[in-house]
Formats: sequence, structure tokens, C-alpha cells
Amino acid sequence: MTVRVDVPYDWPTDEASALALQDRLRPLADHRGPGPGHPRLVAGLDVAYAGDGRGTGDLVAAAVVVIDTATLEVVERATATATSTFPYVPGLFAYRELPALVEALRLLRNTPELLLCDGHGLAHPRRFGLACHLGVLTGLPAAGVAKTPFVGAYDPADLAGTRGSYADLVDAGETVGRVLRTQDGVKPVFVSTGHLVDLPTACAQVLALAPAYRLPETTRQADRLSRDALAEAAARPDAPADTVEG
Repeated sequence: MTVRVDVPYDWPTDEASALALQDRLRPLADHRGPGPGHPRLVAGLDVAYAGDGRGTGDLVAAAVVVIDTATLEVVERATATATSTFPYVPGLFAYRELPALVEALRLLRNTPELLLCDGHGLAHPRRFGLACHLGVLTGLPAAGVAKTPFVGAYDPADLAGTRGSYADLVDAGETVGRVLRTQDGVKPVFVSTGHLVDLPTACAQVLALAPAYRLPETTRQADRLSRDALAEAAARPDAPADTVEG
């Protein structure tokens, strides 16, 4: 069974239409879950950019890596490349990444039970980040796992130095995510819900996928694959844009 991704609208090309689409889709995101407690297949998603990632016409490489949670082995990989058509606008960065990510997801032969995006979900100025958008489009549970915060703050005193410790990420009086320490004494990651999963479940899955490193295996593998796909596409402009392996 493949991932079905229907996009019932044209991708926005300007800020006003992108904002309007976020407003239209935001109520569709379910942050209550509960989400999968014991998923077998979890997918990591990441994007790499040529240049500084701020211009239109930039080469974009999207990667999706499906991980077997029992072994942490890669089950399947898929990549897609595209040129960005949406300008760099803070809070609307997802529109630069979504077209390529959707194409990579469509190539999968396995349907993951959870999507973990290198980015944010609810922890977004308009409460509709990349993880929310992907979850609503696919109908799959989705969460964001970011290396740095976008919005919100937390009290460092609430975050112990041990693996599994967390503090609430709060923005404008609302808890929008968790600051989660995945390894003793290392920098935390920033987890927020996207769709069909609650925050405790999302954090539990991130922690389970990060037994040895700061980042979960989904993010580590997808980051590496997106960079490799970008390098290959840049070196061979005539190479096939979309690939699948697994």
C-alpha cells in the first residue's frame, strides 16, 4: 500500500494566498491524538537546499526515510528534487518544501504509521507548521522534531540534564510543544504535534527512536539522504529527479 497524497488546491505563489490557505487548513489539524503507541514503521522527512535557501528558483531535495522501530533499520528511502517557487517568508517556509516532500511521499511503497518532520507543527506563529500541513494532506499522524525553536520559551530550570527530561514550550500563554532531552547532557530537541497525535505520544516516539544520538534515527537518516540527493542533482542536472530505494 502506497502513501496517497491528494493536494486539492494549487500551491500558493504569494504570501496572501499562503496565509489564507493556512487559515483554511488549521482547523483540520487534530492535536488530541492519541496517535500510534507502538508503530512499526515511522518515516523521517527532511529537505536540503542549494545556496542559502532564501531565493526562488533554488534547487530543493526532499528525502523520506522509513525506519523499522524494532531494529532501527531503514526499510525504504525516497527522494524528489524540485526548484522552489515560493519566496522566503518566515512562518511560510513550508510552502518552499511541501511540493518536493509530497512527491517523495508518493514514491513510498510502505505506508508509515507516523511522520516525523525536521521542523515544527503547533509550535508555529499561526499554529500550523510543516508537520500540521503534511499530516492534514496525508491523513497520517505527524509531529515536528526541530533542532532549534521557532516560537515560544521555556524555563531552563525545568529541564533536567538527563535523558527523557522535558520542559513545556510556551508561546503567548499556550503550551505549543516540549523541549525534550534525548541524551544525558546534550542539547534538547523541540517537539510539537502536527496531526492525529498528542504531545506525550509524539515525545515517547522521538525518545524511542533516539537511543544513542541527540536526533532520532528518522531525522539523522533523512538529513543525510536529502544532502546526498541534493549533491547528486546539482552534479547531474539531467539525472532523474525522483528516486526510491528499499
